[in-house]
Amino acid sequence: MKKKIALVFITLVTSVFALGVSAQGKYGADSAECIKYLSYYREYYKQKNYKDALPNWRQAYKLCPPSSSQNLLIHGSSLMQNAIAEEKDATVREAMIDTLLMLQDQRAQYYPKYAETAINNKGLYIAKYIKDPQKLFSEYNKIIEFNGEKTVPNVLLLDLQAAIDLYKDKKIEPDVVISTYQNSLALLEKAAPGEETEKAKSDLQGLFVTSQVASCDNLIALFTPRFEANPDDLQTIKTVVSMMASTEGCQDNDLFLKAVTKLYEKEPSANSAYYLYRLYASHDDVDNAVKYMEQAINSTDLESSKKGEYCVELAAFGLKNKRNALAFDYAKKASELNPSTQGKAYYLIGTIWGSVTCSGDDVAKRSKYWVAVDYLQKAKAADTSLTEDCNKLIGQYSVYYPEKADAFMYDVIDGQSYTVNCGGMHATTTVRTR
Repeated sequence: MKKKIALVFITLVTSVFALGVSAQGKYGADSAECIKYLSYYREYYKQKNYKDALPNWRQAYKLCPPSSSQNLLIHGSSLMQNAIAEEKDATVREAMIDTLLMLQDQRAQYYPKYAETAINNKGLYIAKYIKDPQKLFSEYNKIIEFNGEKTVPNVLLLDLQAAIDLYKDKKIEPDVVISTYQNSLALLEKAAPGEETEKAKSDLQGLFVTSQVASCDNLIALFTPRFEANPDDLQTIKTVVSMMASTEGCQDNDLFLKAVTKLYEKEPSANSAYYLYRLYASHDDVDNAVKYMEQAINSTDLESSKKGEYCVELAAFGLKNKRNALAFDYAKKASELNPSTQGKAYYLIGTIWGSVTCSGDDVAKRSKYWVAVDYLQKAKAADTSLTEDCNKLIGQYSVYYPEKADAFMYDVIDGQSYTVNCGGMHATTTVRTR
């Protein structure tokens, strides 16, 4: 080992003379000593002998300008983390943490190409070593202000968590937490798309919702004066809608109704139309609910898969409100638009047929149950999760099949093709008797 260090030193002395005066600008006033300790610490660092690398790195850091080598700052960060993990003295440990954070600031200052990486690293180090929510919140906000949409998603989540902790300690108002959430979400919307970004959005929303900071009462108290002061401001409208829509049980109030109505006036979309459907449905205003859901389904900005889901929902709403023809039409559309909703669509059609009233002789009145069972069989074939519910209804409907003798009286026998017409609906099915 001594021979190795001696060799390094000889090489170092040669290097110093070779560099001469030209090196003094880069390596500081005492360039020879700077270069010497740079080489010393690097040799130990390469060997992963961090214990001996640290004092030599400290000397290099003391003698060399930060601009002399980016690795001086990068390696120093690794050495500091290792030293922090082993240090027992709290005061010394705090000083080491301050040094670690300062190294990130210097890297950002002297190597602007890597500034975002350095500042993001600083955020992760802060999360690892600092526990005070007030300091965390303050430091995270500085990092987010510096990096904007290039802030790593984890720092945005940690910033919101710090805000929530401060709110629970009654050190900040709920509107600060709400603003923190909105700002972070807006940055994620601008960030590079990808799986990580989408997961971060979901995690951020989950954290905010479970925190219960944004209770409906809080949101109404916070946003009512803002909305009333500027009811045509699109950004305010969107904020009110998005916040209240993501808060459980906060869609059945005047503020949300007014905001969604304004949003639909200014920017008609499937989303805003759907919100209006939900609102009017919750108020049992069936006509308006149907009108807005149909507008949502017919919107050009809605994907066919989502249209299928909306059609199922409207069909179920129609069935609940005895609009069987409407329910049938949209259940049928759902089965055609989206394969993943076929099972639910067929289940609804089967239920509609089971509830409709048919006129005519005794066989004609009971023929609806054949069609109902046909669709229930198709429903469980398309979606096995519906099997139990389908079998339950099939058992109920089968009881009402006409008896064999009664069917024979009308020249109807098992296996025969039969056309059913009820309530504006028609279908061809197969005769089944008891």
